[in-house]
Amino acid sequence: MRKILLYLLFAVSLTVQHATAAPNKAPDIKLPVASGTIQLDDLSGKVVYLDFWASWCQPCKQSFPWMNQMKQNYADRGFEVLAVNLDKDRALADQFLSKMDVNFIVAFDQNGQSASDYKLKGMPSSFLIDRHGSIHAAHIGFRDEDKKQLEQAIIDLLNVRPDR
Repeated sequence: MRKILLYLLFAVSLTVQHATAAPNKAPDIKLPVASGTIQLDDLSGKVVYLDFWASWCQPCKQSFPWMNQMKQNYADRGFEVLAVNLDKDRALADQFLSKMDVNFIVAFDQNGQSASDYKLKGMPSSFLIDRHGSIHAAHIGFRDEDKKQLEQAIIDLLNVRPDR
C-alpha cells in the first residue's frame, strides 16, 4: 500500500516552482559521501541542483543520465549536482549506483534528516540553489517533458552575475 501511495506521488509531478517572494535560504546539510563528508555550504559560490533520491524510485533512474549531462554541460560555469540518497540501507544505494554513470557528488542520509529539513513531499525532489545559498526553484518527480524547463532554470541562475 505504501508503495502505491508513493507511486501516486511520483506520478503527479509538479512543474518547476519559481519563488515569487524573496528566495529562502537553503537549509545546510552535512552528509557522508564515498570518502569523507560534504556540506552544502561548501558549495557556496556555485549554482547547485540538490536532488533527493532512493534506489526504489523509478523516476530517479531516469534522472541520473540527465543530471550527468547537466553537470557535464555547465560545470565550467560554476554548476554542481548534489544527489542525496535516502535509503535506510546503504547497500541498496551502492547497488543502484553500480549500474549508473555518475559524474556528480552523491551523499548518503540514512536517517532522513535532510529530507525533513527540506520538507520533501515526493521522490525524487530537487531544489535549485543560487550562488548565495538561496532556493530559487523546487521540483517533485522527473519526466522527460520537464527537462527543458529545468535546464532553463539552471541557465537562468548561471547567467546571474555572482556579485548579485
